[in-house]
Amino acid sequence: MSDNPKWLNNAVFYEIYPQSFMDTDCDGVGNINGITEKLDYIKDLGCNAIWLNPCFESPFGDAGYDVSDYCRVAARYGTNDDLINLFNEAHRRDMHVILDLVPGHTSWEHPWFKESMKAERNQFTDRYVWTDSIWEEPTGYGSLRGISDRDGSCAVNFFTHQPALNYGFYKPTRPWQQSVDSQGAIATREAMKDVMKFWLSRGCDGFRVDMAGSLVKNDEDSKGTITLWQNMTDFVRKEFPEAVLVSEWGEPDKSLQGGFHMDFLLHFGPSHYNDLFRCENPYFDGKGTAADFVEKYIDSYEKSERKGLICIPTGNHDMDRLARHIHGDNKKLAFAFLLTMPGAPYIYYGDEIGMNYVEGLTSVEGGYGRTGSRSPMQWDNSINAGFSAAPSEKLYIPIDPSEDRPTVQSQLNDKNSLRSEVKKLISIRQAHKALQSKGEIEFITKGEEGKPLSYIRKTEGEQILISVNPTDKPCEFKIDSRVKEVIYSLGDGAVIKEGSIVIRECSAVFAIL
Repeated sequence: MSDNPKWLNNAVFYEIYPQSFMDTDCDGVGNINGITEKLDYIKDLGCNAIWLNPCFESPFGDAGYDVSDYCRVAARYGTNDDLINLFNEAHRRDMHVILDLVPGHTSWEHPWFKESMKAERNQFTDRYVWTDSIWEEPTGYGSLRGISDRDGSCAVNFFTHQPALNYGFYKPTRPWQQSVDSQGAIATREAMKDVMKFWLSRGCDGFRVDMAGSLVKNDEDSKGTITLWQNMTDFVRKEFPEAVLVSEWGEPDKSLQGGFHMDFLLHFGPSHYNDLFRCENPYFDGKGTAADFVEKYIDSYEKSERKGLICIPTGNHDMDRLARHIHGDNKKLAFAFLLTMPGAPYIYYGDEIGMNYVEGLTSVEGGYGRTGSRSPMQWDNSINAGFSAAPSEKLYIPIDPSEDRPTVQSQLNDKNSLRSEVKKLISIRQAHKALQSKGEIEFITKGEEGKPLSYIRKTEGEQILISVNPTDKPCEFKIDSRVKEVIYSLGDGAVIKEGSIVIRECSAVFAIL
């Protein structure tokens, strides 16, 4: 898409895992009405958009990423009317809501799959990826075998109970591998358009698309997948021009070519994102290097025609909490970086107060090691941290048991709290177009080990220098422009000289040039 809907240009997203955000019916599981109740909290923080993780009907073998009905809100969260009311209440506050679209697979309980398993041919026979023989498994994928009268094995994505939807094979090598323009592949594509149209016509503002780059099989260069998304995004652009599509792809040059408005940075693969926040020596804890991340970022930035539409999250439901590896005020430095980069930033619920990764939890709904990042939001010091009035044993996931666990209540009026700093950083971002999604970026220092990360954000008529130094030593670097005004300083800030800046240890500074 050549032009973004205007609302995306200054969007700051807040990711909500609905199971764990706010429970208003005392069953121990968060719900849609709980999110609606907390819209003013999210708006006060400065976030003007919400990404809602899957809230559709599901057997919840993978926390809702195993959908059994794309067009019905799961009963534990409420009703379709509750979700539509959330859209309306968000819009009334000049906020937007995007849903999580999972187009690559369904639950094995989805009616499409139940029909697909039947031996007699029907309209869903080719909705999923099946081999011709029970004795042949699809190479490179797990499979479901011997579960129905139909002869063949069905490819799965991720968990065994997630059969892969059929969008075709870019280079078919076996008789059962259908082409991307086969009747079955096209029917799947059109069915997913129907899902998008269903929610967009009811007030949804767009979708974050799960694993968007993985739909077409045997597609090494993503040419088939790009073409597929060009078709689907063109449909959205024509019928819903204000809707936004953000891809979980990790290759912005490909996803933007496919028509997405922005690409969501992956925590795996070549991005080096985890070098910053989640590794043995994360850069923002003052120990490692950001240089590899910067090199890859620049590569992606150039390949995507310097559009800079790469979304960088604080974390999400699939990663360790930010606070597991970044400690003390270094979390503020991490946010100073995250909230001054191009693309729309994403704040995972609770990261703004420094919620902990809860260690040692038994897996819940396929969470496994991710479960510790999905614990309930900590609102106050009342029962269950204000998340739910249900008995503690009924909670979806146990509350962080730490006596010093952070809460919204304890940080709201503390000007030195992490939440207050995040709120301040968002307000600065919103006050300067150069710091928003479409402002250009030029790196001055690349955050090598022991060095600061410094860059200039610019748009027509405005240039802002950002320097963040999470290390324990001050560092001097050269600049070509004269500093006109310092608009933000954290820690001991910086000493500004003619032609250079000395950034203090554990400090950040933003300056208009």
